[in-house]
This record gives sequence, structure tokens and C-alpha cells, in this order.
Amino acid sequence: MISSKARERAKKKIIEVANNMYDLILKGKRPKLKIPIRSLSNAKFDKEKGTFVLLGKEKERTLTVNQAKIFAQTIKMMEFAKELLDNNDFSTLREAYYVSKNWGEARFDDQQPSNEVIEDLEAALNCLREELGFIPEEDGSAVVGPLKIIDRTAEGEELKIDCRKLGSGAYNIPNDVTRLEFETDADFILAIETAGMFARLNAEKFWKKKNCILVSLKGVPARATRRFIKRLNEEHGLPVLVFTDGDPYGYLNIYRTLKVGSGKAVHLAEKLSVPSARLIGVTPQDIVDYDLPTHPLKEQDIKRLKDGLKNDDFVKSFPEWQRALNQMLMMKKRAEQQSLAKYGLKYVVNEYLPAKIEDPKSWLP
Repeated sequence: MISSKARERAKKKIIEVANNMYDLILKGKRPKLKIPIRSLSNAKFDKEKGTFVLLGKEKERTLTVNQAKIFAQTIKMMEFAKELLDNNDFSTLREAYYVSKNWGEARFDDQQPSNEVIEDLEAALNCLREELGFIPEEDGSAVVGPLKIIDRTAEGEELKIDCRKLGSGAYNIPNDVTRLEFETDADFILAIETAGMFARLNAEKFWKKKNCILVSLKGVPARATRRFIKRLNEEHGLPVLVFTDGDPYGYLNIYRTLKVGSGKAVHLAEKLSVPSARLIGVTPQDIVDYDLPTHPLKEQDIKRLKDGLKNDDFVKSFPEWQRALNQMLMMKKRAEQQSLAKYGLKYVVNEYLPAKIEDPKSWLP
């Protein structure tokens, strides 16, 4: 369940938008809803803020013959969100699609258009969809370390989970993190691309040795994981260090999404991104300095690097990233996190990561 404060804020916005449409009807005008365009064509990278910001272009959804169905679907979905908030309930995206089957001609015939209408409302109301009562099917990832998570049951009973006392396992980040509260004395967060490397660092109690919170990203991080990390970063002032494979996907998909947001959800960049995050490895220079085993870049890797250098405002804003990507292009090589096992299974815990953490000059912005 979302917090009462977030719930009331979202309800207020829904009512405000509904009242504006009602006022237009009373004046004999067509009701309409303005929605920010959710694409990189309507965004620019703001280096000062460290994230993408919208340029202000909007699309207008109006009650016309051509837009009657999509307009009705949008209003019905907004009504459903208000109902969820009134009842302190939630709906998965899949459930919302099936609820629409009761909407007559306004029903959805496929889930993707249903998801897109929810994303439109998210942008129009300037609320995370989780704050509107809609949660994704997938949850977040795993976390372990010096962190206590305060959750509550449906009846309001407080539950406190100590992420240092989970045996060989880890806490699974729920798909809605808005209701959670945190207690921590950690020094920083280490976000890790692969589940295998997370398991290695957890088994070796790296979080205890370095007093840090370990978070498994499981590839491109889910929204819940990104929001979880952002809250710890902002509310507790924890630096975020990111440890990915040394390849274009790790840099330009996984790390970039966590740090500055994704093109698909550019309207939420300020709500989900962590601009102060830093990539500590595996960098292209690490491949050289540590003489790591490598794999040749694939054709799509080369294409991704060139596209990033030419078109990505994030890359173009940082000379360090331009040099790193050009270095990888010249080497035509990539390396995995696990390649550090060349020097022994405990090398990454005892040598590589401690050295990298102590050397900020080796990080990438």
C-alpha cells in the first residue's frame, strides 16, 4: 500500500484534472487532457541536474470522433486509479487490463495499450504509477548489508527487517517501495550488475568488510530497484557506486538507466534516476590495467558504442565517457565481472574492489 500522504497527493491531482475537464464541458467546450510527450525528442540532458529534463512538448487528448475511444479509456483508467486510492488498494498492470473488460466499448483488446494509458496518466498527473495504485508484475532485486527496512502489514502492524540477519539469502525488494522506511549506518551502496557477482560478494560478507549495502541489479534495474536506491541515496545521503561488466550494455543500458533514466520513461527521470552514481568498474582501462580475459566486441556492441558517442547527450556531456567508449572501440574487446576470477575466486573481494573504492580517479561519471 502507498503512504497516506502520497495517496492524498495523487487523489488531489486526479480531482483537479477531472474538475478542469468538467469546467470545459460546462462552458460548452470539448474536455481535454494535456500529456507531456514521453520520448527523447522532448528531452535534453541537463548536466547541472545530472538527468534528462522535458522540453515542454505536449500532446492533447480531446473528446473527438477520432479520439473518442482512447479518451474514454483514459478517463476510465483515471477513475479506476481514484477508486484504488480511495480503497487504499492496488492493481497490477495485468489486472488493470482485465478490469477494463467491464468497460464496454472502452475496453482494451491488448495489454500494451492499457499500459500506455497508465503511462500517459503518470505523465499527465506527474505521479509515479505506483503512487496511483498501479504496480508492475516484476518486483525489484536483492539487497543485503547494514540496513533495516521498516514495512507494515495490511493491518498496520510494523515489521522491521534486518538485512544483516538473513542467513545466506537476501531481502527481496518489493514492487512498491513507497511505503518503506529505512534505518542505516552504511557508508555507501554498491549496485552490482550480475546475480552471480552479488552472490559472491554476499557469501564473502563484503558488505560487512566495507560497511556497505549490496544491491543486485539483475541487468537493467527494475523501477522498484531504482526507486529503492534513489530513496537511500537522497534520504540517507548514501553514495552509489556501480559495478557492471565491461561492455556497452553494462555502460549504456544498465548504468545509464540507473544514473540518468531511460528514454522510454524520460518523463520520470527526476523521480527514478540517481545523478550522483559513479561507475567503478569494470572500466575499459581496467581491462588493460588488470590484463583481464576478454571477448571480442560483437557487431551490435560496436553499433551501440558508435550510437552512444554520436547521439547520446549523456555521453556527449562527459569527456571521460567519450574517452572510455573510444578506448573500447579501439580495443574491440569487452570483459565480464567474473573475468577477475583469473586471479582467484576471492580476488574481487580482497583486492580489486577495495582498490577501486579507494581510488575515485579511476571511476567514470
